[in-house]
Amino acid sequence: MNQHQFFTGEIFDAYRWFGAHIELNAVVFRTFAPNASRITLTGACNGWTETDLVQDGRSGFWSVSVPDARTGQFYKYRIYGPDGSVTEHCDPYGFAMELRPACCSIITDLEEYRFTDEAWMNSRTASPDAPLNIYEMHLGSWMRNPDDANGWYTYDEIARRLIPYLQENGYTHVEFLPLSEHPFDGSWGYQNTGFFAPTSRYGTPAQLKLLIDKLHHAGIGAIMDFVPVHFAVDSYGLAKYDGTHLYEYPHSAVGESEWGSYNFIHSRREVRCFLQSAADYWLTEFHFDGLRMDAVSRLIYWQGDPARGVNGDTLEFLKNMNLGLKARHPSALLIAEDSTAYPGVTRPVDEGGLGFDYKWDLGWMHDTLEFCQTQPDLRPRDHGKLLWSMHYFSNEHYLLPLSHDEVVHGKAAIVQKMWGADECDKYAQARVMYLYMFTHPGKKLNFMGNELGQLYEWSEAGTLDWALAERPFHRFFHSLCKTYVENPALHADYAPDNFRWAENHADAPCVFGMERRANGETLLALCNFADSEQKFTASLPKFTILLDSNAAEFGGTGETLAVSRKDSLCTVALPRYSAVLLKL
Repeated sequence: MNQHQFFTGEIFDAYRWFGAHIELNAVVFRTFAPNASRITLTGACNGWTETDLVQDGRSGFWSVSVPDARTGQFYKYRIYGPDGSVTEHCDPYGFAMELRPACCSIITDLEEYRFTDEAWMNSRTASPDAPLNIYEMHLGSWMRNPDDANGWYTYDEIARRLIPYLQENGYTHVEFLPLSEHPFDGSWGYQNTGFFAPTSRYGTPAQLKLLIDKLHHAGIGAIMDFVPVHFAVDSYGLAKYDGTHLYEYPHSAVGESEWGSYNFIHSRREVRCFLQSAADYWLTEFHFDGLRMDAVSRLIYWQGDPARGVNGDTLEFLKNMNLGLKARHPSALLIAEDSTAYPGVTRPVDEGGLGFDYKWDLGWMHDTLEFCQTQPDLRPRDHGKLLWSMHYFSNEHYLLPLSHDEVVHGKAAIVQKMWGADECDKYAQARVMYLYMFTHPGKKLNFMGNELGQLYEWSEAGTLDWALAERPFHRFFHSLCKTYVENPALHADYAPDNFRWAENHADAPCVFGMERRANGETLLALCNFADSEQKFTASLPKFTILLDSNAAEFGGTGETLAVSRKDSLCTVALPRYSAVLLKL
């Protein structure tokens, strides 16, 4: 590794140098700790005694070669700080770790598993015209394993269950909540200690590679949540790694996050190399097809607050990381979870943007769910909430998310959010809302359980209510996903003539019409959010119904769109809480 480039923040594969590497008949351990006074290795390879690492001059690079070390052995570093304190740490660049609460790193051969997905990797695309229907999931609570004390399936075991489900239900990609190692189950992986270590909760790195390989052979992409903003405070992790604030800010006012974690100090070039190498690691070594980057607003503004101004150091880091990742992985997707109005998030870096492929449209999410929570007689007052998104849609490449964040912490499950106490009405409104979502421009993301129509919040300690898979709502969601993928007009989102609002009628203010066009195909969605039948006059050509949310097979009443033609105009009657997708 070029040390000069490391100190100037240009390295994207620092993990090839740091960490524990099998070289000839030994394992070489390397770490970066510029302020340490002494570092020793302790582990199974030396009987848990201390073997000194040697510093290369005063560079901060420490290393030792251990002939007796073997793959699978546990190890730690004992780091002596400048003040004489001694703290045991896992390896920041370690490729595997023990199951929590244990915290040793594990010597791992990254070449143990060889991918067989060349055809997928050569043909995958980041084209904005391709369908993108993402199934977001927390791997440990998707389905419980009765034969495991924690209820977890391994990566390879889950593959046999997950892949047929994704294929059958029309998903193009699966997005995993962070799989990098973390000590606290309740953080869902968002407070990491092992940025290069797949969590051992579900098995080994080789087993994770097998899962991704099988996904690719099944035609399904894999995206992982990546956390470049903050890390866990546990003493064995990155916190005060060399006895000083090496990875984090030295002052708590900016060094501690709202989540009780430590913020990375992105102005340090060595920290930039660490993070961008971790991002590259998941794309290169595990063949992930994209990264969803968490809490991007904190990389744009100080503490994520526009009132505090742009953080120039973090913004520079983000641009350079995205630029380097796209150069190395042009067909991989970079997705920003960003709630700000900062311009150019999905514009290329060389055109003045931040270099993401997609940005979560959190404004659309909030407006849509608030509208559906409003009692129906007040919805005409608020109908602009469902229209507002297309005023700004052309500014970015947006992705419409109904994610894990919307079904926890007292927010209620998606179907629960629908107005009213009647279960039938809640499901009917949810079907309308989802047809609106899938016909609205923008790529799609739904958290696991949304497709089942669960009526209670998600918990990482629980599992999905799989009995609901036999219910009509799931059949509707299955048909909706299939319809989305099979009709190009629904995923050519960013062509200027792909979308227009159908004429809004003052006598039917809770009916929303959206027309989508692409490749000679024209589709029209009509969504009635009112609790009564809505009649209006329109110019409507002949059509076929592709999908009807009120069909009896989906749990509806069976009443459908009624059209009476007279000359060039039609009188259209749309049943209460119903939506149809028409092919014109």
